[in-house]
Amino acid sequence: MPRVIVVDDDFDTAEVFSEFLMLHDIDVVGKAYNGFEGIKLFEELRPDIVFSDIWMPKYDGFYLLNNLKASHPELKIVMITADLSQETYTKLKESKADALIFKPFRINQIMETIDKISKNDSETVTMVNKQHIGY
Repeated sequence: MPRVIVVDDDFDTAEVFSEFLMLHDIDVVGKAYNGFEGIKLFEELRPDIVFSDIWMPKYDGFYLLNNLKASHPELKIVMITADLSQETYTKLKESKADALIFKPFRINQIMETIDKISKNDSETVTMVNKQHIGY
């Protein structure tokens, strides 16, 4: 199973999300609470996949995504958000996010995404739970 880190400014969300992953035999090797910490944690632990919230104070998910993709284009980054705007979707696609999961999500969506991107079987910005929007 892949090694992952979880980045979210909400401590409880990061904890619960990590617990869900661990219950499904995903090796959560670390958690960070903003984009800057997420980059430092990635550099230290070198996980296979980074899960990141988008909207965080100071250093947001776009900061993390753009910086990590610039230096590690092969890294799989899954962005998680409740923001259903076309503008956010377009920005994520341009920044080369590997997947976008909309809140609220189901754990099976997360597992399918992990399986798909681990096999390099994804287009840039695979939208999960896209029934919420009309794109």
